[in-house]
Amino acid sequence: MHRRSLPLALVFLCLLAGCSPRDFLTRRLAADLIAASPSFKTVQEFWLRIGVISNKEYLSPEYLVLQHAGWISGTPAKCPPAVVPPPCWDVVLTPIGVETFRDLIASSDVSKQYFRVSTARRELVTITGISKNANLADVDFTWKWVPLNEVGDALYAGGVQYKSSVAFKHYDDGWRVVEGSSPVKNVQDLEDALKNPEPAQ
Repeated sequence: MHRRSLPLALVFLCLLAGCSPRDFLTRRLAADLIAASPSFKTVQEFWLRIGVISNKEYLSPEYLVLQHAGWISGTPAKCPPAVVPPPCWDVVLTPIGVETFRDLIASSDVSKQYFRVSTARRELVTITGISKNANLADVDFTWKWVPLNEVGDALYAGGVQYKSSVAFKHYDDGWRVVEGSSPVKNVQDLEDALKNPEPAQ
């Protein structure tokens, strides 16, 4: 009976002291704050260039995926002065590529040779650990890309999971994920955490 009343007494004391649910950095709170962050919700975009491009760009992993899918083809072309070294390729969308990209390209970009395509969004898999030190904490988590369309499915096949670590700071209104440049040294914000992920084991 005494043991049961202890947690209730702690909750009551916390209410009297003006605590909020955000005063306790649980895995659930950390997951909610990360998933709701603008940095985490930013959609991944792929920039496709057609016309004459460099050999390096034509042989990049993304372009090789598009070639393998039969969406683009290239013929050898003379390099413009700004593109070195040769060779260069004149890249066009194939009929299948036109069909695939038609609904993914903004109407204002249809006549352009360089346009962006939204391909995937992030999905939080799990919080793997929380390490607290006074009013700072490091939160480790895993996440993956979820394709938004056929192009995203080709570019992000396999459901690879990534691991990242982000800093949290406790303020007067509770814990917050650190976003943007932090005044605290050696603290990694969420944008940086998502830029340099490592594949999860």
